[in-house]
Amino acid sequence: MSISRRELGKLAGGISIAMAAPAIWTSARAQNQPIKIGCTVSQTGALAGTKNSQIGYELWRDNLNAAGGLLGRKVELVIYDDQSSPAQVPGIYSKLIDVDKVDFLFTPYGANLTATMMPLAKQRDKVAIGILTLASNDKVKYDKFFQAAPWGPNGAEDWARGFFDLAQTQGVKKIAIAAADTEFSKTAAAGGKRVCEQAGIEVVSYDIYPPTLNDFSAILRNLRAKAPEAIFLCSYPPDSTAMVRGLTEIGLPASVRLFGGGMVGPQYASLMQTLGKNLNGIINFHLYVPEPTLKFPGIEGFLAEYEKAAKAANVDPLGFYIPPFCYAAGQIISEAVKATGSIDQKKVADWLHANPVETIVGKIRFNELGDWTERRVLMAQFQGVDDSGLDQFRKAGKQVILDPPAFKSGELVPFAKARS
Repeated sequence: MSISRRELGKLAGGISIAMAAPAIWTSARAQNQPIKIGCTVSQTGALAGTKNSQIGYELWRDNLNAAGGLLGRKVELVIYDDQSSPAQVPGIYSKLIDVDKVDFLFTPYGANLTATMMPLAKQRDKVAIGILTLASNDKVKYDKFFQAAPWGPNGAEDWARGFFDLAQTQGVKKIAIAAADTEFSKTAAAGGKRVCEQAGIEVVSYDIYPPTLNDFSAILRNLRAKAPEAIFLCSYPPDSTAMVRGLTEIGLPASVRLFGGGMVGPQYASLMQTLGKNLNGIINFHLYVPEPTLKFPGIEGFLAEYEKAAKAANVDPLGFYIPPFCYAAGQIISEAVKATGSIDQKKVADWLHANPVETIVGKIRFNELGDWTERRVLMAQFQGVDDSGLDQFRKAGKQVILDPPAFKSGELVPFAKARS
């Protein structure tokens, strides 16, 4: 049987359509698939106090999906428990990328966990948003990493610089530094020491203690003997609590005018409620407090939503420290995807390097390492705290911002006077 040229053309066209159909169907199917963001949250283990970060992610997802999602697609979170263990992190992030096929990544909480997944993120070329991880990209130098926390450029030194600026303003000449033997604390302590050297402040004591230490009497007695005028402490919640209790029992020399700086823990509602008035006088880093100088658009609405969700989940009822920045991490991704009309990793990263992002924690601009171009770590002093409970911390005046100057909301009270 012979086939005419016209019939042959029709047959060829039919074959072309049939061959193209799977590709068209695959493309259409991909457009109906959710955009996935993957991460770990420390739901168990030593860092379980940070598990309220998940509420920040979920509120961002829910609000975004209620508004139509991204590029007409729903957003889906894929979250696993890293058990607060750095050893668990690389395997989980490999699964997120290779099995779950996520489009973007949030890092784990903090420098200790994030350090173990940064090389993988770079190797697999995935945009990763850092969750309160200090100086994690200084060595890796990954062009698709962006920091959600306001450490600013040169975070290893500058994130706590406000504490040392205050020390200089107070005429401090001698300072003591104590830090837990962990990645974050040692990085912060080393940075503080370099700042002291630059400022001409003598470091009279430099203690690195085991992270399991719960009796600080020896360290406190050593500090009394050195008679520093300021003490920079880089600690995690258990040792922060033990140190504050030790202060109450043993006390410090009258020479001490500033205490705190790098303590993780006094940002958490549970610790604030437990320690109450024993917090008075401590000057410490924070990321958000309800002072009138931090009324960013959307932050109060977020905290109202958070409070309801936190009550249902039985987690930190205040949520000032981590959740707003997890919500902002989502905003960093969604704003870039909307602007580029794409989930292409390079396009998204290039846009973020070139454009500011409006978030509930303010406007963010990124430098070449993905850090904020301006430092906005708060140094806030506990003032007038009593043992009446958590409601007092929802009001202005209990955590007074002393630095940065642009957000200052009150004046420093000398340590001994604030405690009396």
